[in-house]
Amino acid sequence: MTDHDTTTGPAPAELSDDDLLRELQQLHARRNDTLRHGSEDALTTHTERQAALEQEYLRRFPQREVDPERLRAGARQR
Repeated sequence: MTDHDTTTGPAPAELSDDDLLRELQQLHARRNDTLRHGSEDALTTHTERQAALEQEYLRRFPQREVDPERLRAGARQR
């Protein structure tokens, strides 16, 4: 038994890699609408779910591919 609130979806650790990536993509796509038009509770829940999914992603993929253009040195070269 976990202390995960199942009303926001499955616990991130229980998701397959494909499901985790799909959930992150959908969550990021809805972020702006939630920020601009959601209730305070909706924004809080969204933020907590996003953080949990992102933490799980980083746990699974600590050596994720980092685009050199997204680094400070890459920005300076532009």
